[in-house]
Amino acid sequence: MVSSKFFAICAVAAAFICSASFAAEAVRVACVGDSITYGARIVNRDADSYPAQLGKILGKTFEVRNFGVNGTTALSKGDYPYVSTPAYKSALAFNPDIVIIKLGTNDTKPFNWRFKEDFERDLSSIIKSFQGLPSHPRVFLCRPVPAYQSGGNSIRGEIVKEGVLPIIDKIAADNGLVVIDLFSALADKPQLFPDKIHPNEAGAKIIAEAVAAAITKNKK
Repeated sequence: MVSSKFFAICAVAAAFICSASFAAEAVRVACVGDSITYGARIVNRDADSYPAQLGKILGKTFEVRNFGVNGTTALSKGDYPYVSTPAYKSALAFNPDIVIIKLGTNDTKPFNWRFKEDFERDLSSIIKSFQGLPSHPRVFLCRPVPAYQSGGNSIRGEIVKEGVLPIIDKIAADNGLVVIDLFSALADKPQLFPDKIHPNEAGAKIIAEAVAAAITKNKK
């Protein structure tokens, strides 16, 4: 006959195994965004993009994945909507615990910004798609980095500052989201933007540090 002591030992062992398994599960972080998230123009993006550097800062208890896609917009009518990409579907399937959203830079191109009235709605829709996941992730909304160019038919620095930032601040306020102010973090640092748009490795490090600080400060 099996003793009650044996059952008690088994129960303790099972609880320990379950607890150890739970503790070993890393916090999943999805970095959603455009080429600046992807790490465009960074020589070794697998090591030096901001999501890669973020993973190093946060350590082994976090699993950080890069879901950035070059040229993408928050606008669904933009020339390359983020929601149309496989990366967006993969980010949702990742079922993250934390989502970092950094979009808006490519939306400032004149042929995209003509749909500016849809920007708030479309970015809010992306946010809600992640909030509705089974993991119920914390969503952090980034103010885009500065663009050190103005005019022309490409990304417009003045629209980033005067058009995109106020809308992002409003979305965050309306939805109770933490804002990560990457614009201020990289303001007056044009030397970190070799092509005036994409930060280099040092700029990506500043982004990673700002994101890590926000995550650490806003633990559940």
